[in-house]
Amino acid sequence: MRARIYQPARTAMQSGTAKTHQWVLEFAPASEREVDPLMGWTSSDDTQTQVRLRFDNREAALAYAAENGIEADVQEPKPRRAIIRPRGYGENFATDRKGAWTH
Repeated sequence: MRARIYQPARTAMQSGTAKTHQWVLEFAPASEREVDPLMGWTSSDDTQTQVRLRFDNREAALAYAAENGIEADVQEPKPRRAIIRPRGYGENFATDRKGAWTH
């Protein structure tokens, strides 16, 4: 059984980093999905792809994989770049503005 261990990225609908601090162990599909000829739905007899385990840190996920004989690939998260402008949005309402108020 193969699995991947990763730290999930934040969703596009949120600006914060909620639900991105845990590590996830997710199994790789063992068989390909098939298309049902009558309904056109895709299905698979592999139930391991539905399992998603969450851990507090990477070491706990690796220990679980080693204990259960699971070959795991670890994907390191990409560091998030901070986009901080000096006096960004707050400058619109500052009392010491250099230019004229144009709104």
